[in-house]
Amino acid sequence: MGSLPTETSVEEQQQRQPDLENSSRAERAYWLLNSPDPPGLWHELIGSIREIFFPGKLSSSNSKQPWSSRSFLVLQSLFPILKWGRIYSVSKFKHDLMAGLTLASLSIPQSIGYANLAKLDPQYGLYTSVVPPLIYALMGSSREIAIGPVAVVSMLLSSMIQPVVDVAADPIAYRKLVFTVTFFAGLFQSIFGLFRLGFLVDFLSHAAIVGFMAGAAIVIGLQQLKGLLGISHFTTKTDVISVLGSVFTSLHNSWYPLNFVFGCSFLVFLLFARFIGRRNKKLFWFPAIAPLLSVILSTFIVYMTRADKHGVQIVKHIKGGLNPSTAHQLQFQGPHLGQAAKIGLISAVTALTEAVAVGRSFASIKGYHLDGNKEMVAMGFMNLAGSLTSCYVATGSFSRTAVNFSAGCQTVVSNIVMAITVLFSLILFTKLLYYTPIAILASIILSALPGLIDLPEAYYIFKVSISFAKLLLNAIRPSVQLLGRLPRTDTFCEMSQFPMAIETPGILTIRINSALLCFANANFIRERITKWVTEEEDDLQEPRKKTVQVVILDMSNMMNIDTSGILALEELHKDLASHGIDLAMACPRWQVLHKLKLAKFVDRIGKGNIFLSVGEANDACVGRSKFGALSNC
Repeated sequence: MGSLPTETSVEEQQQRQPDLENSSRAERAYWLLNSPDPPGLWHELIGSIREIFFPGKLSSSNSKQPWSSRSFLVLQSLFPILKWGRIYSVSKFKHDLMAGLTLASLSIPQSIGYANLAKLDPQYGLYTSVVPPLIYALMGSSREIAIGPVAVVSMLLSSMIQPVVDVAADPIAYRKLVFTVTFFAGLFQSIFGLFRLGFLVDFLSHAAIVGFMAGAAIVIGLQQLKGLLGISHFTTKTDVISVLGSVFTSLHNSWYPLNFVFGCSFLVFLLFARFIGRRNKKLFWFPAIAPLLSVILSTFIVYMTRADKHGVQIVKHIKGGLNPSTAHQLQFQGPHLGQAAKIGLISAVTALTEAVAVGRSFASIKGYHLDGNKEMVAMGFMNLAGSLTSCYVATGSFSRTAVNFSAGCQTVVSNIVMAITVLFSLILFTKLLYYTPIAILASIILSALPGLIDLPEAYYIFKVSISFAKLLLNAIRPSVQLLGRLPRTDTFCEMSQFPMAIETPGILTIRINSALLCFANANFIRERITKWVTEEEDDLQEPRKKTVQVVILDMSNMMNIDTSGILALEELHKDLASHGIDLAMACPRWQVLHKLKLAKFVDRIGKGNIFLSVGEANDACVGRSKFGALSNC
């Protein structure tokens, strides 16, 4: 048996224990302070592009797969149809065929109406329902989304482009600018996707989207009064006063009531069909084909009665045939290039917001994930191709996607069927639409607007919170909390949540609950910490004894910092030092520590004041403060 330890050996072990703890603490501090530099912005951007083109393990340079296999996987990543197309079955095609034909019956009249809303000739709406859906079918990952022109983007284009180029004065220049804007919209969407900037769309909160859609529906509805009433001269402004003033003036001068009779009669029919479809899900096809039935029936009535001779406004000639090339019409020079890029950016974000929102909604119903960045790439490429083939900005439609889903679509082949059907209509049937009343197109657009106004959701948002205001308030005035140690544990928690937590005497431990210390909140955080130190001093009953000797900042929640944040920390350090108080930091994240080292702030407060954890910082500062040597805590 071994001999028992002597008193001397026990004393030596007790003396060595603090040295071992200090050595371990120094080693951990060394790990923290000498970690490698974080990747730069350019490295992250290159990595993002590599993830798009080389998914999964292919993004690693050490991948041992042969080049042919890697190339095919890259193509599968860019064109998902190559992956699921190999297991595509006849039974799925039957569902997609029916859904595509149903979708086409709704897309044809809506596309003509939305082209009118965008101040373009009717065929351009049909062109936009051909090329973009085909491109998306090759590159997109949503199974239900229906691609084509939409009311919100059509209205946005006409309202923003008309002040630059008046369509009535120069329709050719207006049309060229529309195609140029479409090119820029596709370019921005592609860039957003390639550089994985999908989070930019998320800055548009749910509340903002609901409000924007409702406001857009009201503006679109007011603009349709021109077609519904058969008014020839109508204001190009979108505000309520200008539109109602134009209507009032026209009613006293020249308008044709027969247009109003046509429009209102079929509007009632369309709303009734919508009501029937909602009451009975099996009759989903009825509201889907109701617009096409309205166009066919109204066109036949006008043709038979020659109502166009009595003031009923008609579409007249629609140019048919394949999409003509418009590559030569893009305007990359001239005075309107900057305006085209700006409108393209706004259109790109608006179109992406609608497409991603509708795509994710139906993907969650079907139980699969939608990659927002890949969707952006697909949207961008389809609009780039569209700008070269007589199309304007296309995106996913709420109403048509709902019809596509209800019709039982299985894959994006339904978009292919729809596009081919519209193409055949362009080649064979455009002459038959010569007598289609414009009032019917206005009624079709008006019947689709109630789906954009979600009153229950607006009430819910108002009752729960205003998300943008709340986000802004949290960014400007983030939570800054005092920490204490839970009894009989090494865990430090917020004392406001855990009143039993014990504050360490002489040490003020503060957690900054903000992911970013920046110009917006830096001064608020600095003033809040200074105020706490002052309050601790004011509460002191023994004037000769200093209460706060160390302030420890828990920076575990802080992901990044800017120059204003660093300046605020420097001012806080100087202020505390003037009162004989040390500043220490615990758990600084990679990017934050890297920037503090570059700014020499770590050298100013001392490397011995940077700790790996809050508990370690408290233990070190408590041990040192007993002897008054806080400068190396």
